[in-house]
Amino acid sequence: MLDQLNAIEKDALAGLNAAADSAALEVWRIQHLGRNSALMTILGDLGKLSKEERPAIGKRGNEVKKALEDALAAKAEALRRAEMERALTAGAVDVTLPGRPIARGRLHPATQGLRKMYAVFAEMGFQVYRSREVETDDYNFTYLNIPPHHPARDMWDTFHTLTPGVILRTHTSPGQIRAMREYCPEPIRVILPGMCYRYEQPDARHEIQFYQIEGLAVGKHITFSDLKGTLSDFARRLFGQKVRTRFYADHFPFTEPSAGMDIECFLCGGRGCRVCSGTGWLEILGGGMVHPAVLRNGGYDPRVYSGFAFGMGPQRITMLMHRIEDIRHFLANDLRFLEQF
Repeated sequence: MLDQLNAIEKDALAGLNAAADSAALEVWRIQHLGRNSALMTILGDLGKLSKEERPAIGKRGNEVKKALEDALAAKAEALRRAEMERALTAGAVDVTLPGRPIARGRLHPATQGLRKMYAVFAEMGFQVYRSREVETDDYNFTYLNIPPHHPARDMWDTFHTLTPGVILRTHTSPGQIRAMREYCPEPIRVILPGMCYRYEQPDARHEIQFYQIEGLAVGKHITFSDLKGTLSDFARRLFGQKVRTRFYADHFPFTEPSAGMDIECFLCGGRGCRVCSGTGWLEILGGGMVHPAVLRNGGYDPRVYSGFAFGMGPQRITMLMHRIEDIRHFLANDLRFLEQF
């Protein structure tokens, strides 16, 4: 039986040298070290041997088993290294090449436009004042000289919440009252940017949610000339020193007198085109002198203080700057559009 064990070891080691991959190695393991292999059968039958034969056969059988297991482990490691070497050399990857750069995100075009306008107003001495998007009816309408059942409320298609008297703000003007009540009786020079909500039919120029920038200045001896100079200077800083502006009479319940402001169409130079509807002018904002009733609701005495306010749509201004034809692109999350900025 010792000769049989020696033969098993010799044949197994010879077969192991012929194993060329992991699959062949597994077949060899089952054949020579598996439960039904010749070696395991001999070790399993030790109890049938005589007391004289059992120690020698058992010792030699364990030696053969350990030799085969050690040889199997060495062969498996050699095959693993060989397979790794083939994978590194046979593939098309050159590990010495520099890695591919990771694509970096960009600011949204609406955010880029907002920041340009923030910078312009900051240079003019305005600070940013944040106000809430969910407002009360009083702040959104009543304190702005638009009492209940006033026909001017039809100008804003309002989203109402389940709580009576609580709405989504239709414009950033409610922030005027909050800013005045916070700073009164100090002078104010703030802009109030933020999202607004109106129940409108979306089209190329309208969305149900959109950005506005409100401007407010309150102090003693503020006149309409200050408003006109501020807005004209804003247009020149944003669109260039040669841009022309014009003012025209308008109406807003919370300002008196009120005005709108156009800039000369910079696409056609005032000659008339599709963007300006052939007029040569583009509307960018509206404003006026703060109504005495609004000043009073904000805590200021209109006999002592005066102020101006204006509101603009920064998304529409960004559309003009980049010749964007549809406001819905801003919220569509289309990478073909966003990656251009």
